[in-house]
Amino acid sequence: MIQEHLMRQQVESNEYKPVFYDLKNAKDQQAFDTLLKANPHIRINDSIYSQLRELMKIRNPTKRLTPEESEEKVSAYIGETPLSHIGIWVYYPWSDRVVHLVDEEEFIELRTSRNQYKLMPEEIKILRKKKYGIVGLSVGQSIALTIVMERLCGEIRLADFDTLELTNMNRLRCGVHCLQLPKVIIAAREIAELDPFIKVKIFEDGLTEGNMEEFFTGDGLLDIFIEECDGVDIKILSRIMAKKLKIPVVMEMNDRGMIDIERFDLEPERPLLHGMVPEVDIATLKGLTDAEKLPIFSPMLELENASSRMKYSLGEIGKTITTWPQLASSVVLGGALVADTCRRIALNQLKSSGRYYIDFEQLIV
Repeated sequence: MIQEHLMRQQVESNEYKPVFYDLKNAKDQQAFDTLLKANPHIRINDSIYSQLRELMKIRNPTKRLTPEESEEKVSAYIGETPLSHIGIWVYYPWSDRVVHLVDEEEFIELRTSRNQYKLMPEEIKILRKKKYGIVGLSVGQSIALTIVMERLCGEIRLADFDTLELTNMNRLRCGVHCLQLPKVIIAAREIAELDPFIKVKIFEDGLTEGNMEEFFTGDGLLDIFIEECDGVDIKILSRIMAKKLKIPVVMEMNDRGMIDIERFDLEPERPLLHGMVPEVDIATLKGLTDAEKLPIFSPMLELENASSRMKYSLGEIGKTITTWPQLASSVVLGGALVADTCRRIALNQLKSSGRYYIDFEQLIV
């Protein structure tokens, strides 16, 4: 019975872009009606009225609106327009859900209202024009989601060639139904569900020599490059590209809260990884095992300064474990550290390069 069902089951697509329907547009109305008729199982979330009440609330901060006052303001906002024609309908094909949302400007106003005045209104406007690129979605997923939740950009580019395995789920936020899905698809879908108006561009082959220029420059130059990949060759090649294009690079080590900043935008002659990149032939770096990467990683990442447990773990690679360990708490901390760093770089509040540690074992004793 199971095999028969599996044979009948449709192959899951890798869709990650939501579809927008503006019912004020006749073509969109017709397409939306067709969608619902063809897919009666689609679940609809229509909370538009509560969004409008919240919009009236934040626009009138000096007074707590009574229910009657709130209704009056919402009614004035809607006017003669049918409620179904207010805002936008967003279809998520991978989950067969439709959500009724306010339009983009009102959505951003609501989504960022609790950021003020940790972020000033003019800063929020600056940030929505920023473009970030992230390579490596085991650690990068947490970074991407934190950046999106705080709405620190208007576009995000994601690169990773790998699919989700059960061993990844000690640190990746997703469900078991996502096993064997590409990590970029998982991250892109969650971003779309958090904020469908942020542009997401994915690179399912990971970052390669062939697509690197497109990743860094396609549809506009990246403002910040976030590097979280395991490939030593891509670590070096991506920095060469970032340096050439004068793009700052941020990397988080997920051990001892180490964060690394290279301001190639302000210091175009700065040596890669603060001069700690060993003299190696790039071609020889491809396809190395994790154990073979260690002699090269060690000086680049100053592994002699790693935590005692990380040092012990590195000695066990190829013996009792297959790769270096990562904990969810460290990965989530890394998401916060990188997001905070990117925000301050983007707003010209942080201008330094260097390597910094937020080591809980030293700070909390």
